[in-house]
Amino acid sequence: MFENYRVFKTDFAGRPLTIETGKMAQLANGECLVRYGETVVHVAATASAKPREGVGYFPLSVDFEEKLYSVGKIPGSYLKREGRPTDKAILTARLIDRPIRPLFPKDMRNDVSVVCTVMSVDHNCPPDIAAMVGTSIALSISDIPWNGPISGVSVGYVDGEYVINPDSEQRKKSKMAVTVASTDSRIAMIEAGADEIPDDVMYGGIMAGHKANQAIIEFIKGIRQDIGKKKFCYPSDAPDEDMWNTIKEFALEDIRQALDTDDKKVRDERLLPIYEKVHEKFDETYPDQEARIDECLYKTQKYVVRRWLLDEQKRVDGRKMDEIRPLAAEVGILPRAHGSGLFTRGQTQVLTAATLGSLDDEQTFDGIDEQETKRYIHQYNMPSYSVGDTRPSRGPGRREIGHGALAERALAPVIPSVDEFPYAMRLVSEVLSSNGSTSQASICGSTLALMDAGVPIKAPVAGISCGLITEGERWMTMVDIQGLEDFFGDMDFKVAGTHAGITAIQMDLKISGLTPEMIKEALYKTHKARDYIIDEVLLKAIAEPRRELSRYAPKMLSMTIPTEKIRDVIGTGGKVIQKICAECGVKVDVEEDGHVFVSGIDQENCKRALSIIDTIVNDPEPGTVYTGKVTRLMDFGAFVEIAPGKEGLVHISQLDVKRVNRVSDVVNVGDEVMVKVLNIDEKGRLNLSRRDALIEVKGLVPENDVPAVRPMHPAHRTSPGYRPNGGPHGGHGGPGRPRPKP
Repeated sequence: MFENYRVFKTDFAGRPLTIETGKMAQLANGECLVRYGETVVHVAATASAKPREGVGYFPLSVDFEEKLYSVGKIPGSYLKREGRPTDKAILTARLIDRPIRPLFPKDMRNDVSVVCTVMSVDHNCPPDIAAMVGTSIALSISDIPWNGPISGVSVGYVDGEYVINPDSEQRKKSKMAVTVASTDSRIAMIEAGADEIPDDVMYGGIMAGHKANQAIIEFIKGIRQDIGKKKFCYPSDAPDEDMWNTIKEFALEDIRQALDTDDKKVRDERLLPIYEKVHEKFDETYPDQEARIDECLYKTQKYVVRRWLLDEQKRVDGRKMDEIRPLAAEVGILPRAHGSGLFTRGQTQVLTAATLGSLDDEQTFDGIDEQETKRYIHQYNMPSYSVGDTRPSRGPGRREIGHGALAERALAPVIPSVDEFPYAMRLVSEVLSSNGSTSQASICGSTLALMDAGVPIKAPVAGISCGLITEGERWMTMVDIQGLEDFFGDMDFKVAGTHAGITAIQMDLKISGLTPEMIKEALYKTHKARDYIIDEVLLKAIAEPRRELSRYAPKMLSMTIPTEKIRDVIGTGGKVIQKICAECGVKVDVEEDGHVFVSGIDQENCKRALSIIDTIVNDPEPGTVYTGKVTRLMDFGAFVEIAPGKEGLVHISQLDVKRVNRVSDVVNVGDEVMVKVLNIDEKGRLNLSRRDALIEVKGLVPENDVPAVRPMHPAHRTSPGYRPNGGPHGGHGGPGRPRPKP
């Protein structure tokens, strides 16, 4: 039945890789089923028969579809089916898109779609790598014009050794997670997160990944040679060479003058009449080719910028190749936000706001990978006004999600642990003005916001980009590229890190790949630039994290209790913990491992709640002062509950510093009183003293006729009204023991 069914096998980082093709999706231009360990991903590549009309770009779409059946889950939504792509799926689609896009013909306008469907997940064999390899195979064997193949691997760094495609346990130990995509000669894409890794270690990891890719590329070439289809022909959308030369000659000097400014707004204003002038001149000469005339003007601008850079080492704003645009930084911009930072680099400006919350504010996931929650969240918004446009806001797109994830990855290594700082953190970067490198500006703004919020980050993080211009064997890099250099250049190499090392990399290319020398120079220049930004800008705006949180931020205290005591703290149906929250006006979270987190706006209320929990978990210590509530009045004294389930007697002789004739003259049911634990008798019953608490805490002086200790009459212990702790039999178990410190 399946005449074209073929199977190809190889070894990939010590695990079997099997490619099946010719059985499924036979109407696609190219397809394959990738089996990597027990991970299974199907990839289908299709192309439209005709070019799309009226577009000035190559219309490529890449989708990474996560199916929850791949990990044995039923979707948690009301409809019980997968909804919009998760952020992780969008990021993986972008990861695949970036290395394959430059290898398509630049003048092709046929729609091309790549769909990667994750059908089974073995967490030791990452599905994103399987999907990238499968995409390369599907395109290579299809009839779609494409100058591949590529391969991609993940590189870890465990115990001082590079690991290709690390398994689940190795990823937990790894100091970096680097995805490297390669052609047979160059490095096509880098995406990295790292724990302050030195430049030379990162470079070594990139080259290790590039080397590992070569075996898979040869494997794919063999498949293509065996079953690959002939590539189809397409109508080119490139302007005629004579047409471009004519328009370039007419507009060249005007465009040179228009581009020669450091102000994006002025540049755009200067270009507008040039476009009108060119169309007035050539619309009749080249009828129905307005889009190609615009393409000629775009190419002329690109020609000017690249000639300046290559021939004169001149940048449009007059900077040197390693010079950063003017920088500025401020903190405390938003009074009600828990922290805020404004970072400006030239005409790029980003405001980041930090919000602190309790740990139950952390984000939860219903996806196919192993991550279930995260307490540090970074989001990025780029409204249309930031580029002088008028588009309505429609929520974050793929670019915004990608930039937010990049900043999150850059700062994650310096975020304190939950034991050091038991908060959830959400950072939102608002791009106010954009002229290149907004993602890196958001990293700088987020460092400011975190420090302004009082988050004890391990070190400040800065981000900077490096550009590239190539012509044959000639090439040169420039640091801190602005929008025009990004549009007309060949690379946007973004690197974030601390003084100590790299925390994140994202490399976008418009050419087929980079040489090792280009990567080395980009790493060197970006390290030098981020050191300058940290020392001369960020730390001058705020030298260290604030020692106190905003008065509007929740205050968080924590302690650890024995797991067998969790039930006592929560109570039947949650009654005990709900009572603590209501009485103290706080939020209490109890983790399965015994960690208890108390949050509230008032720190004293948090301390009180923690004290109550401590009293529930541990027997009260003699000599300790508690705040409790009067629950019952007797002729011989008052019963006071110092914690749910922990009640003791304040004898009438211990109610005040002066003689008391009637208990109701001093306290009533429901009153909050301070009491001191005098002792715990042999049956575990608490003897309390309000008198001693007043003397110790408020410094009151007792009247001379009040005895220091007035023993309780034994008859009171056996009276029907005396039931210590509210129970029918009384008692609290064994003797008191030292309490763990909160």
